[in-house]
Amino acid sequence: MRTTAVGIEQRFAETYADALRLPLAPLRARPAAAIDLALKRILDIGLSLALIAFIAPFLLLVALLIRIDSAGPALFRQTRLGLGGRPFDILKFRTMNVLENGNRVVQATRNDPRVTRLGRFLRQTSIDELPQLLNVLRGEMSLIGPRPHARAHDAYYGAVIDGYNERQQMKPGITGWAQVNGFRGETPTIDCMRDRVAHDLWYVRHFDFALDLKILALTLFEVARPRNAH
Repeated sequence: MRTTAVGIEQRFAETYADALRLPLAPLRARPAAAIDLALKRILDIGLSLALIAFIAPFLLLVALLIRIDSAGPALFRQTRLGLGGRPFDILKFRTMNVLENGNRVVQATRNDPRVTRLGRFLRQTSIDELPQLLNVLRGEMSLIGPRPHARAHDAYYGAVIDGYNERQQMKPGITGWAQVNGFRGETPTIDCMRDRVAHDLWYVRHFDFALDLKILALTLFEVARPRNAH
């Protein structure tokens, strides 16, 4: 029988402290060639700079609308784990009326009452993710890679899913192989998260620059049909 999201959340408080003390899975040598990693970083910097310059007025408009729509900051910061398990603050446009960033973080669900009116649209269109272009420029993230989860979720799933921490052998991404294969948004059961992690690990083990270009192209189609985004 599958474990429900409610069951998972109830056990976060009990498992978080112990799970954080678990060591990362040993980092195996990446199959990626140095040239592929260099091209990946060039793409990250070039495309991020171009996008920020092009959409800067739009980003400012979104920030203003968020402040008008609901009380709170325009940007939301939450601690995530990056390459090698190093923590960093991920940036998003705020889409909820809460700012969770502790040892208990509840995933957004369909018709979640915490999501603001504007936030629902931002999440469905993935506009809320655009501030992460700054994370990419700072080298904390890549355009393409395993999506970083809340640190509380990393602690829990790292303890119950084999190989989970191997995702940290690559920089986390704004989009990734799991996302273009339909694994966006809520993971209501451990089986759902296990499927997402399996796609992340496939990417880590098969990464090359051509695969990144393919995922980037597929992302455009995925954003156009906002399945599982709420």
